[in-house]
Amino acid sequence: MNRSGTAGAEAYRGLRELKHGLPSYYYYDPLHHERELHALWYTNWLYVCRADALNGPRCFRTFTIGDQEVLLLRDETNELRAFHNTCRHRGSRLCNEVMGILRGNSIQCPYHRWVYDLSGQLLGFPSIARVEDFDKRDYGLYKVGVAEWGGFVFVNLGGADAPPLDAALRARAGRLDNWPLAELVVGYSHHMTLACNWKAFWENFSECYHCPGIHPELSRLVPIYGRSIMSRYEDPDWFRYRDDEDPRFRGGLRQGAATWSMDGQAHGAIFPGLTAEERKAGQTYVTAWPTMFVVGHVDYVRIVSLRPVAAELTELSAEWLFPRETLERTGFDMANIVDFGRLVLEQDGAACELNQKGLHAMAHKQGILLPQEFAVFAFQEWVRAGLAQLTAHGDRAHP
Repeated sequence: MNRSGTAGAEAYRGLRELKHGLPSYYYYDPLHHERELHALWYTNWLYVCRADALNGPRCFRTFTIGDQEVLLLRDETNELRAFHNTCRHRGSRLCNEVMGILRGNSIQCPYHRWVYDLSGQLLGFPSIARVEDFDKRDYGLYKVGVAEWGGFVFVNLGGADAPPLDAALRARAGRLDNWPLAELVVGYSHHMTLACNWKAFWENFSECYHCPGIHPELSRLVPIYGRSIMSRYEDPDWFRYRDDEDPRFRGGLRQGAATWSMDGQAHGAIFPGLTAEERKAGQTYVTAWPTMFVVGHVDYVRIVSLRPVAAELTELSAEWLFPRETLERTGFDMANIVDFGRLVLEQDGAACELNQKGLHAMAHKQGILLPQEFAVFAFQEWVRAGLAQLTAHGDRAHP
């Protein structure tokens, strides 16, 4: 469930009539899924891990995105580098391990023993004959774009052609400037495999139309969600309640609550740099389609990221970040926080799977969107734009 402010109000007012959703086959057709991988996943910045998951020179990790494999490492100077996990010789996979530490300052292909330095430059290869007109500088590893924001590491398969990361962090990355993102550490991780298309999750995230029926506990914690809206400006009559401090109308947490937890109370130290408005809101979001969203709560930060496995299968990972001193504190009740977040995610996952199961009906060609689903429409327009871009440049999914 994405949170929107006055920008959301403008979008809402601009969506007065019913809108057609994406075609149903977009959610289950394997060929279309492959097109979306090329149009949306292979061209955008993708969250892969926290920076401290690679905690020193020569540490590496590998990641799979669709049918592409990425090798992420720190070179001998501790700089992040990313490459396709592929040798330039005949395309062998370079690293079979998910993570580890390289034995030296080089990468050797296990197939024919071509050797590269940690910047990706080809160092040499065994050969019984001299190769004429061969310049090793022309045969380095295929580079992948890599960038870091607030301790979050992103990769982009576009390499040198990748746009700036800032453009991918929707709803202004600066919204989380008052949270010490880079200093936080992962205290708990949760992984789910959802039997649904990845877009079904983002569409569910983008509206609160479902909240009263799917999230009773969350709707009690954030009362405006119980009205099927995400912010005060989505109410056509919001101006009537502009001075009403009841959270059912202004948004934010219920009276007496401080954060997302089973009892609504903060169980870690409240971040000292937050404004009064940020504390009152209870949650501040930054999204990066198609890969992840980050939520700043008053005492912790939560990350939810997606990975498409197949047309009707999506991997979801959630990470809870805390100050190190909070995790080391005797009696810290992490379960009170994590259990609430897991409850909401599992409810969302079940709703997405329910949605997915009905999409194969022969009679159902596409859905419709009501005005309060304006953020779903915005997401679907983003999908359409990416697919149009792919078509304009030739359908690389089927060369």
